[in-house]
Amino acid sequence: MESTWLVLLSLALGLTVGGGFVTLINVAERHGKRAAEVVNPAVPDGIDQVLDALDSAGVVLDPSNNVIKTSPGALAMGIVVNQQLAHPELLELARGVRRTGESVSEDLVLSRGPFGDASMHLRVRLARLGSRYVLLLAEDRTEAFRLDEVRRDFVANISHELKTPIAAVGLLAEALGHAADEPVQVRRFADRLTTEAGRLARLTQEIIELSRLQAQDALRQPELLDIDDIVAAGVDQNRVVADADRITIAVGKKCRAQVYGDERLLVMAVHNLVANAVHYSTPGSRVGVGARVTDGVIEVTVTDQGVGIPESDLDRIFERFFRVDQARSRNTGGTGLGLSIVKHVVQIHGGDIRVWSQPGSGSTFTIRLPEATHPAPAATGDTP
Repeated sequence: MESTWLVLLSLALGLTVGGGFVTLINVAERHGKRAAEVVNPAVPDGIDQVLDALDSAGVVLDPSNNVIKTSPGALAMGIVVNQQLAHPELLELARGVRRTGESVSEDLVLSRGPFGDASMHLRVRLARLGSRYVLLLAEDRTEAFRLDEVRRDFVANISHELKTPIAAVGLLAEALGHAADEPVQVRRFADRLTTEAGRLARLTQEIIELSRLQAQDALRQPELLDIDDIVAAGVDQNRVVADADRITIAVGKKCRAQVYGDERLLVMAVHNLVANAVHYSTPGSRVGVGARVTDGVIEVTVTDQGVGIPESDLDRIFERFFRVDQARSRNTGGTGLGLSIVKHVVQIHGGDIRVWSQPGSGSTFTIRLPEATHPAPAATGDTP
């Protein structure tokens, strides 16, 4: 009888102990899941797909402001580095949203990288995402700010530059009226009026050209062009002016290279460089123009023996309306737009322009363009 009770007691104890172990295992499993959720929080349904589809930057932050999901745009902008927000300003906004629970929108100017002076203008929006997360969206408006700044500067520069020739034309027209009975004065004023009208026409045309170039991000219908023909055409447009000042334009050997581009624009770029070289050269001096190709890069070089450019001005010579020598530029009819046009032409052809200069020793401008590559000839399928 006692053995029966012992068996029953042992069975009850075993069931109790087993049930306790099962309960402990279940509790431990639940705690483990909660810990895993804290360490590896899951993004709410649908957020992954939304962030992946964004062209702008999108970031999801956990309660500790760790980045648990980010869009490619956020990485490209440098907003997220090593799964952390790279800018203290964004972290402060996230803390504010988490503290108040209210969405915020801010315009921020942030550094574009860990070094250098480049910055970016961002329109940032932050909002709570559920009870645990914060969603950050950032739109890069740097290009819009840049274009707006270019527009303002361009309008201001145009207004300033047009004042002089317009005022001169008005004064000369008035002087012609007063000198109607003096043929010599009439001819003198008429000649000056023709000069100012020509300068105004050149300025207007170059403003139009530069506006078109700034609105054109890339070539629409590039053609296969011989660089030697472009150089020859740009040089020939300056022969008359150079001969009048006894300036020799020496052209180097042909390089027989080709480039994809717009013939009119490339000829204009070479023409502007040669025209500058002639205008700033002393009578009886020499201007050298050459083209060569090295490792798939075409270089068109224009060298003069003129007055040169001070080192302090080298970084500004490609700015619109900038002139190294204001008085000489106006006397030679310079508008201050020639080098800016050259720079834009070269850029939309995928190249760049470089300058070397030393006061009293002349200047060298070098246009660098990618050489055109030709597809391999198709196989005929016949063997001899």
